[in-house]
Amino acid sequence: MDREVIVAESAGFCFGVRRAVDYVYDCVQKKEGPIYTYGPIIHNEVVTEELEKEGVKILDPTKAIPEHLPIGTLIIRSHGVTKKRYEEMLISGHELSDMTCPFVKKIHTIVEEHSKQKETIIIIGNKEHPEVIGICGWCHEGRHEVIGSKEEAEKFVAGANEKICIVSQTTYNYKKFQELVEIIYKKGYDISVINTICSATKDRQAEALSLAKSMEAMIVIGSRASSNTQKLYEICKKECANTYYIQTIDDLDVTKMSKIHSVGITAGASTPNKLIEEVQTNVRNEL
Repeated sequence: MDREVIVAESAGFCFGVRRAVDYVYDCVQKKEGPIYTYGPIIHNEVVTEELEKEGVKILDPTKAIPEHLPIGTLIIRSHGVTKKRYEEMLISGHELSDMTCPFVKKIHTIVEEHSKQKETIIIIGNKEHPEVIGICGWCHEGRHEVIGSKEEAEKFVAGANEKICIVSQTTYNYKKFQELVEIIYKKGYDISVINTICSATKDRQAEALSLAKSMEAMIVIGSRASSNTQKLYEICKKECANTYYIQTIDDLDVTKMSKIHSVGITAGASTPNKLIEEVQTNVRNEL
């Protein structure tokens, strides 16, 4: 029997990531001086290692710009940064290139405006994720909280006259976002909910879910540090027991799928197409 291998149409780079990565590679080709990215440009070790070989320096995103750093091009990754860090970069003397994803930029504007109105900002997401850290940094006055679990949502308490604005990390699981919002909404507070999950994220998650339901095995490709890839794995694993999370082709053991006749492949927003194609070719040739 012929084996079926299907790659999700939405697998791989999203708009914001592709925009940032392409810009860095353009800078490398121009060779006009030192190039710095504020944190890894994306959560993909293959890409970042390749760029480092080309001379791109990765700065520690938890620290201010180092003093006496040779003047060059300073690139903000798609995750964005806090307002404080952004303002530091503007006066640093470096040529600043802001590659923050436009969808993330929109969230910065939303939380800044609502916090100026003394509203409490709730960010649904992972508090350790660089995008969420950046969003928190655009909340100016009053209170802001990051909620990423049912327990945290249930514990949240607001004042009697407190107005609340809820936004989300762009790569958050849409179903989980709805669940957490519902828990907070039932408390009866004055709430405005702005769904800021990227449409590409919702499409990718929906497609992964559909594919996992119809395949005997699923392969999810992406970095362990990638939040959106981890969510894809969780979605696929619930529907397909034979779901494998890999970072590179070296992590794939096709012998585990020797008796499987249908394999679906999806990948996180920071996974380059050449890696997806490599996995697809390997699965077709080995099975």
